[in-house]
Amino acid sequence: MTDTAASIGYGTVLELALKSAPTAFTYVREMFDATPPADSDDNVEATNMQSPNRRREYIPGLTDSGEASFEMNYVPGSAIDIFLRSIKGKALIGRLTFANGVQIIFNCSRQGYETAVPNDDKMTATLTLKVSGEPYMTTPTAPRNLVAPVIVGVAQVGVALTVDPGQWAGATGLTFQWQADGVNVGGATGESFVPLVGNLGDVITCEVTAANATFSTMLETAGTAAVIAA
Repeated sequence: MTDTAASIGYGTVLELALKSAPTAFTYVREMFDATPPADSDDNVEATNMQSPNRRREYIPGLTDSGEASFEMNYVPGSAIDIFLRSIKGKALIGRLTFANGVQIIFNCSRQGYETAVPNDDKMTATLTLKVSGEPYMTTPTAPRNLVAPVIVGVAQVGVALTVDPGQWAGATGLTFQWQADGVNVGGATGESFVPLVGNLGDVITCEVTAANATFSTMLETAGTAAVIAA
């Protein structure tokens, strides 16, 4: 029996750009539920005096792409909150990227931005976009970095460094390769690395590679300060 190809929505990313600046996309953080654009077909009645057997007849009408809606954690006054409030009345481009690299790109405008502040649960917000025209679905694309990876910790012999991999769009998995002065450290392929005495004076970096079934993208962190003694 063939395994299902189903997957959960984890890793899906929403970005928005003003049509006046179509390459400057803003990553909408903290999203936890997405309803992509849809197809709703009109049917136009074409019944006439000679319709067979007195049956109503219809012909295909126009297709409406409807609305796209997105739920997210609400952080009052955050950069995303300010951005979503600022886009009212403006023509937008939406880009929804799934973990496998497939994208849905669509023209839209903000229809609603509602927030909920319950007494005993997390605060949430719902963004509703009215879709204009026909959305375009791409083939799988290469992973894109949204928030750069960074090394956390002090570069000191015997003290663990960890890598925060940042945020990616279109990636189903991440791999790591630590380097000392630009040279791969054998076996150092986890999310943490402990410099040894032999690394004294070395600058430590980490290559983070994001991949989906078709493509991979590598990004190197900024280097640490030179490793110091314990």
